[in-house]
Parts: sequence; C-alpha cells; structure tokens
Amino acid sequence: MAAASATRLLNNGCRIPLLGLGTWKSDPGVVGKAVSAAIDAGYRHIDGAYSYMNEAEVGAAVKKKIEEGVVTREDLFIVSKKVLGELFPMRKGRVLVSDADYVDTWRAMEVLVDEGLVKSIGVSNFNISQLERLLSVARIIPAVNQVELHPYLTQPELVEFCATRDIALTAFSPLGSPGRTVLNDSADPKDLLKDPVVEVIAKNHRKSSAQVLLRFHVQRNIATIPKSVTPARIQENAEIFDFELMDEDLQSLLTLNKNWRVCQLTMLQDHQFYPFNDS
Repeated sequence: MAAASATRLLNNGCRIPLLGLGTWKSDPGVVGKAVSAAIDAGYRHIDGAYSYMNEAEVGAAVKKKIEEGVVTREDLFIVSKKVLGELFPMRKGRVLVSDADYVDTWRAMEVLVDEGLVKSIGVSNFNISQLERLLSVARIIPAVNQVELHPYLTQPELVEFCATRDIALTAFSPLGSPGRTVLNDSADPKDLLKDPVVEVIAKNHRKSSAQVLLRFHVQRNIATIPKSVTPARIQENAEIFDFELMDEDLQSLLTLNKNWRVCQLTMLQDHQFYPFNDS
C-alpha cells in the first residue's frame, strides 16, 4: 500500500492520509524542500500552523507541485492550526494568551464549514474533559484531535474516548522528538528510537526503529506526522506500508508507556484552558 492510498475515513465523510509530514521546527529556507520531497515520496498530508512561522514557504512548495502536475489540490489534506496565544508572546516566563474561550472559537470555525471555506475542523492537544465540554455544545463534531502519542505516552483513555466518539487521532512527535531537550524539564527517559524493545522489533522486521514507531500508529488507524527536512529520511518514513506488526509487537510497544510527554509547555499551565492536564 502506498503512502498516498493509506487513509482513514473521518466522521464528516472526508479522508485523512495516515502518514503526513510535520513542519513544526522546520526552518524557512529548508521546509519548502522538505514539502517537495514529501509530495514526491507520496505524502498527501501536510501539517502546519501559523505559529510555526513557515506556512508561506509550505504553501509555495505545494503550489509549485500542483503547477508541475505532480498532484492536484484535491489530492492533498493540508492542516493549519490556530492557538489561543499565537506566536507565543512571553512575559516573566509565561505565555501571554488570549482570553478567548475555545468554545467560542469552535463556533466560529463551524461557520467556516458552513461557508465552504474549510472541509474539516478539529482540535489539538485536547484532553477528555475539554472534549466533553466541547461536545456538549458543538454543532459539528471535531473530525480530528491532534495530540502527542508514542510508546512512552500511549494515552489509552484518550484513544478509547476518541474512538467511541468517532474522532480521529493524529499523533505528533511519534518518534519521541530526538531534539526535545528544551521542551521538557522533567526526567528524560532514554531515546525512544534506541529503546531495546523498539530495536528488537525493528530487527525482526528488517526495518528501522523509526519505521516501527510510525507503523505502530498507522496500523491502529491513527494518523501520524513525523517531522523531517532530510529527503532520504522522508522517503524512509514513507516505507511503512509493506510490513505489519504482530499483535505481540503492538503489546510490547504499548507496555513501554511512561506517561512521559515531549511537549509539556509548562509555561502555559496558569491558563484556564491549559491543554495537557490529564483530566
């Protein structure tokens, strides 16, 4: 199965490709080349956000591939995001965020769907309590919840909750974000890519650790958006649809859970809508 054809049906009838390219922390000047390489490798899902400060270059790369006839706009699932504190202005170590209620923001997004400006709307970093609050008033159910997921943070309760509400999940930091040290000031476990359990499974399947960690998600119908700006790595990450993890592989990976987050963003914790609470 090619990367472009592996999709999940969303609750609104659209389909999300299970493999996407993450662009967070991809610098201007290189991110466009990464997007081009990804599209050439079969990726049809590009994840971005205004706050990444590279969306113009991402868009230019997409436009060029469309003009070259490699893809059509209809082939692509392009994600953008808005946060309550765009571009993260800081004061005394804390982010200055908007006082806007995400419920009000959601109502505005529903209007965008009504007007045909977007096809699918979803949320990011929402926990169960926040989802329940949103679902109690939402006219349009979120199509996707993008959250951190990997074997060191399996979030089984959230995965089950979203499954029962037909809300698709997209996993960010699926490889444990090897360059993560500035994101998490808590005890740091060993590199997920070098975890002995992951390495043994990879050896058994003659695959890389990264390919096993990405397969861990797509095999459970969870989309995943590994970030890379290296064409060879982008291609390698796409080569995950020619093997299948065994049930015992999946269980072994799930038992690695440490409830450890790459992205804690403790600078947001004093905000009433802090997204990473476990409740």
